[in-house]
Amino acid sequence: MGDKWKHTALLVIDMQKDFIDRDGPMLVKGGKAIVPNVIEAVQMARQRGILVVWVVREHDPLGRDVELFRRHLYPAGKEGPTVKGQIGAELVDGLVIEEGDYKLVKTRFSAFFATHLNSYLKSNGVDSLVVIGVQTPNCIRQTVFDGVALDYKSITVIVDATAAATADVHSANIFDMANVGVATPTLQEWV
Repeated sequence: MGDKWKHTALLVIDMQKDFIDRDGPMLVKGGKAIVPNVIEAVQMARQRGILVVWVVREHDPLGRDVELFRRHLYPAGKEGPTVKGQIGAELVDGLVIEEGDYKLVKTRFSAFFATHLNSYLKSNGVDSLVVIGVQTPNCIRQTVFDGVALDYKSITVIVDATAAATADVHSANIFDMANVGVATPTLQEWV
């Protein structure tokens, strides 16, 4: 089973408390519902020998490395979202980085933008991606479209292990990604 999957990486995107927990300042309303499927997808990936890459946002406490449109979330004297070392930047309960997994910090929507993800994956023989996490129209979509542009042979988005603020927004973005050749199975279809 391992040979079939040895060129695949599972990208787990932004499954952090500030995005998933009810009190999170960046709450993605559909995020909490997918946590069990994200856990199961990670477990399945590990069983298959798939490289698990935890893609997380970790920002400077003053917000100097966030997008301009988010800088208002980091006013002087107030902690902004997903600040490195703070509780909100931690993975949600039930998700744990294990030995052999890889953690990648990003500061923009795409996991590829201004990071070394592409070179890391290529140097590990990865040519296929499976993407899960939040949020479908932003970080999932940008990462997937960058993966397409970088010529990854196969890209899969597990539709019930990804989420957006609404089901309609999620569905519309899944439709767009499917139209460029991205596979969009449910978790049970992928398992």
